[in-house]
Amino acid sequence: MMRNLLMLLVLMAGWMPLVQSQNTAEITADELKAHTYFLASDSLKGRKPGTPEGEVAAGYIRQQFKDYGLTLMANNGYQTFEVVNNVSAGDDNSLTIGDYTAQLNEDFIPMSFSGNTSFSGEVAFAGYGFDIDTDTITWNDYEQLDAEGKWVLIFRGDPEPDKMSSFYIPYAMERSKVVNASDHGAAGVIFVTPPGVEEKDKLPRMFYDKTASAADIPVISVTRKVANKILAEAEKTVASLEEKLTANMSPHSFDLDTRVTASTEVIMEKAITQNVVAMIEAPQSDEYIVLGAHYDHLGMGGPGSGSRMPDTSAYHNGADDNASGVAGIIELAGKLAANKGSLNKNIVFIAFAAEEMGLLGSKYFTEHALVPKDQMVAMMNFDMIGRMEKDDRALSVGGVGTAKEFEALLNDNLNKDLFTLKMSKDGFGPSDHAAFYAEDVPVLFFSTGAHDDYHTPFDDADRLDYQAQEEVLRFAYKVLEDMMAQEQLTFKKSGSKDRGHQRTRLKVTFGIIPDYAGKTEKGMSVDGVREGGPAAGGGMQKGDIIVAIDGKPVGDIYEYMHRLQSLEPGQRVSVDVMRNGEKKVLILQL
Repeated sequence: MMRNLLMLLVLMAGWMPLVQSQNTAEITADELKAHTYFLASDSLKGRKPGTPEGEVAAGYIRQQFKDYGLTLMANNGYQTFEVVNNVSAGDDNSLTIGDYTAQLNEDFIPMSFSGNTSFSGEVAFAGYGFDIDTDTITWNDYEQLDAEGKWVLIFRGDPEPDKMSSFYIPYAMERSKVVNASDHGAAGVIFVTPPGVEEKDKLPRMFYDKTASAADIPVISVTRKVANKILAEAEKTVASLEEKLTANMSPHSFDLDTRVTASTEVIMEKAITQNVVAMIEAPQSDEYIVLGAHYDHLGMGGPGSGSRMPDTSAYHNGADDNASGVAGIIELAGKLAANKGSLNKNIVFIAFAAEEMGLLGSKYFTEHALVPKDQMVAMMNFDMIGRMEKDDRALSVGGVGTAKEFEALLNDNLNKDLFTLKMSKDGFGPSDHAAFYAEDVPVLFFSTGAHDDYHTPFDDADRLDYQAQEEVLRFAYKVLEDMMAQEQLTFKKSGSKDRGHQRTRLKVTFGIIPDYAGKTEKGMSVDGVREGGPAAGGGMQKGDIIVAIDGKPVGDIYEYMHRLQSLEPGQRVSVDVMRNGEKKVLILQL
């Protein structure tokens, strides 16, 4: 803590004179720029929750609120909570095969979702670990195998690794294969990557997949060198078995007498992060309006981070996402504080942590509210407000249907000479306002939309349009003034509050009609968009051509279906589309 405090003082020493000399009661482009340049600087290393740099960012925001005279809430402005920000292999990991002792990180590694346990027993080879029986394919690696109380050795991937339209793709996820193994009584799972899936004999990286659930059994991954030791008594190798399986396209499972003993320990590396919370009090009011923006980002990126360039380790500075929104609520705090004598409602400011981890900060606040939830009359959320497109100059506002009065408030304060509005009625969306809408709080979500730099190392402060950002915030301020003048906002349900139920083998849907005929040479054309679905909420239109999901290419409907198989309900994804010859990046909440 002391080291982090010293870091904060050193960093702020260089920036605070600049910020303080420019800080006024007005919302200005220069002040927005100064705040953004600090929060999105390389020195803060992407503001990952639970890191010293994330703590420095929180300290900077807290100091701005304090300097404007706001009342700091919770613990001197910090509402702390715990997050899991990584997984690692603990000391209690071991693997022996007969009299051979394998080396952690060189010969084997626990899978990130392994149970923390141990087991010693014989091994059965279970091919790709499939148990499939559909109209299209039938493949059951367990049909002629007794896996009860044994290790099962399973290939990662599927027998058609180069075929993006393979019907086996939906069944190739390691978690699914472990469920199959457990269903058939296996006491442990050993994964190995065959050469057709990965030419180099290397172990997969451990990373936190944002799911804390773990298997009940030990799950490890081994190199082919180690797997061949397990297979030696059967005079088989990983390569020879892959060749047989892919040539026959049918199971080839068998028992082995080899005994394997292993212990697994996966450590969920937890850290403390914090929402930053402050308030401007209106003495004569017991009602609250919340202004929020998340300040965290993706750190250095990497697998599981949400980066659209997961193989690149670099500062993901998140200038637009979402230093822009945080700078916005800081500026609104200054203007509102200067006019606090005219306020007739309390204004709560929250800089949320861990939004990128799954809206954790806003969920934590609504579950541990610092003011009565039934007295929160509205929530305004600012997420990515710094990159207004120069051609159409449009501001997206979501949640318009969550209060009867919202649409009129927005239209009455709009200066069409500055920008237009793209209004969405749905209260559920890909940012922190969703947690408030779930509590029957009317919400407005302000955003200038996604872009090519979204969730990449290129989202830097020099790419923002600070004058347009100032215009957005001045508009939001006028809307807020009129909102406070309302005696009461009439909450309306607008969009689903739950995830619903899937009736297909897909866990998620975009809510589109895809082009099944494949009319486009590259990508998948959208023939229709269902009202109220994730695609509609993200701004997708009929005629858009989907070319990538979370930075991974989509060449046709088969690749589209493949990408959907790896997505989870409640997840937020970026979707690259071509629209009238131009690429746009949309954000969908599944």
